[in-house]
Amino acid sequence: MLSVKIPAIDFIADVTEVLEKEANAILALKDELNESINDALNMILECKGRVVITGMGKSGIIGRKINATMASTGTPSLFLHPSEGLHGDLGMVTKDDIVIAISNSGETDEVLNLIPSIKRIGAKMIAIVKNPLSTLGMKSDVVLSIGNAPEACPLGLAPTTSTTVTLALGDALAIALLKARNFKPEDFALFHPSGSLGRKLLLTVENVVAATQKNPLAYGNTTIKESLFQMTAQGLGAISVVDETDRLIGILTDGDIRRAFTQTSDLLNREVNELCNTTPVTIESGALAVQALELMEDCKINVLPVVDPYNRPIGMIHILDLMNLGL
Repeated sequence: MLSVKIPAIDFIADVTEVLEKEANAILALKDELNESINDALNMILECKGRVVITGMGKSGIIGRKINATMASTGTPSLFLHPSEGLHGDLGMVTKDDIVIAISNSGETDEVLNLIPSIKRIGAKMIAIVKNPLSTLGMKSDVVLSIGNAPEACPLGLAPTTSTTVTLALGDALAIALLKARNFKPEDFALFHPSGSLGRKLLLTVENVVAATQKNPLAYGNTTIKESLFQMTAQGLGAISVVDETDRLIGILTDGDIRRAFTQTSDLLNREVNELCNTTPVTIESGALAVQALELMEDCKINVLPVVDPYNRPIGMIHILDLMNLGL
C-alpha cells in the first residue's frame, strides 16, 4: 500500500504576524506615556518599604517576572498572590510599601478584593491596566495604561499582546529605577553571587587560594631535585623561590627545568636560584580572580604566585583553577 506524504505546514507567516503585532504594541506604548510614569517612579524611589506586586493568572506570571527583575536590580520587591493575600498573606504588606496591581481588564475580582485591606493598611497603589477608568484604575493612586492594542490571538481571548506589553513596561520601570539608583555591576553581582557575573565581580584571588590551598616554596639554595619533588606534590608545575625572610625572589617552572636539560644533564644537584626567573609576574591576594585570569592570559603564563603586601608568597594559582570556576 502506497503511503501518501502530507506536505509540511508553513508557519512562518503566522509567527511573523504575532511578532509584528506584539512589537508594534510595545512601540505604540510610547504614545501612552504621560506624567503618571514619573509619578509612579518617584513614588517607588521615595518608598521606605518594598514594592509588592500582585496579579492573577497570566498577569500574575508577568508580575512574578517584574518582581524578579526589580529585586535583582536594586528595588526591594516581592510577589503577593491575590488569593493567598485574601487568606492571610496580606500580612506581609505594610504602610510603607507600594502595591503594583496588574490586571488587563482592571476588573479582576481577586485583585479588587485586596483593595479595601490595602487601603486600611495604608500602602499606596499603582495599577497597570488597559483601561484607566476601570475599577482598579479608579481606586489606585497612580494608573499606568498599557493601551488598547488587540491580542495577537486570532480569537482575541488568550492574553498575548497585553502580557508582552505589560512585561516590557515592567522592564522599563525596573531599568529606570536602576539608573536612578546608580546601580552598578558590583551591586548586581552582590545579588547574583552564584552566577557568572557574581564570580567575576566578587571572587578574589584570596578566595581561590583558600580553596586550592597550594603554595609550593623553596629557598634559593634548594636543589633542583628537591624542588621537583615539591612541584610534583603540589601539582602546579612551578615553585616560588624565597629568600631568608620568606620574600619572593623568583619562580621556577618545570618548563625552565626542561629547557635547561637541553643544555646540560648535570642539573639536579644545582640550586634553584641559578635557574629561576628573578622577575616573576605576581598578584596580591585582594585582587579579583578575573584580574588574575586576565593577567595570566596577557603574560601567557599558566601559574601565578599570590603575594601579601610584603611580597611574601601566600599561594599559587593555576590558570585551570580559574577556568574551572567558570571565569
